[in-house]
Amino acid sequence: MVVPRRLSGRSGTSERDRIVTGTSLQIQSVLFNNEPKDILRAVQAIDRAASTLKRARDVALHIHYGDCSPQRPCLEDGDLDRIRAALTQGTLSYSFFNANLGSAEGHNRLAAGLTEGYVLIQNPDVVGEAQYLQRLFEVLENSSCGMAEARQLPIEHPKDYSLETGETSWATTACAMIPVPIFNRLSGFDSKSFFLYCDDVDFSWRVRLEGLKVIYQPDAIVFHDKRLNRDGSWNPSGAERYYSVEAALLMARKYSRPERIQDILRFCDQCADDVFIKAAARYRQLERDGQLPEPIDPEHEVSEFLGDNYAPHRFVI
Repeated sequence: MVVPRRLSGRSGTSERDRIVTGTSLQIQSVLFNNEPKDILRAVQAIDRAASTLKRARDVALHIHYGDCSPQRPCLEDGDLDRIRAALTQGTLSYSFFNANLGSAEGHNRLAAGLTEGYVLIQNPDVVGEAQYLQRLFEVLENSSCGMAEARQLPIEHPKDYSLETGETSWATTACAMIPVPIFNRLSGFDSKSFFLYCDDVDFSWRVRLEGLKVIYQPDAIVFHDKRLNRDGSWNPSGAERYYSVEAALLMARKYSRPERIQDILRFCDQCADDVFIKAAARYRQLERDGQLPEPIDPEHEVSEFLGDNYAPHRFVI
């Protein structure tokens, strides 16, 4: 495993294991028809990692779940009792939103009211190894870092990062830690623009526009269960395809890429797929209604549009 040199430069066990100044950490996930057994497994992993973290840091831990399931809550009282019984470190709260708010708005509501410490945005099906929390904290000790991302297995995200520093274009919020003051300064995720996809790309780029770094930490390892076809391709649902196209159009608008907007709209207009036609129609309706995001980054200081990707990839096919 390659560890960015600037992240692995500590010397001696005493430095790594010392107790540092106390702080708070909220780990939060947005639920949508998740199984209670999967949430229990995630909480057990958090508890194990929190026990490891406690040996090095005085951290007050809170887990906050927000449920966007459309018909009934994922968790009943009995489920919550079993999950809380498995938690030896920190506390857990659960909110049923009774509406599908989307990922960005769901996380904004979960983080509302936080004023200090750190927030870990994490998918509910993510299971971290015993040191992943500690490794993410180590990255954020550097005051120039505004966001730290964990490594996902068995399918690692292919976007590029610096082997020297860990710097990367953006961090996926399948598992990423952010200092609360930075999250608040940026007003959280842009939930007005992004419902399901690209809220993390947008947030990462706004972190970098603040002069801060987005760091990928390959030593913070989490298991993220992803199902692929036999040939290794992803088989997205209709909703996932629709929101991917919608987000691509809105990202191009927000990051001052009019030529990219036209390319996507042209493709949608020539495509017989109803999903693409619907996404293009939605974008044009937002434009008529004056509800598109205001363009930023006109000099393209941080934004990257490489085909359908928002960063260079390490693997060339």
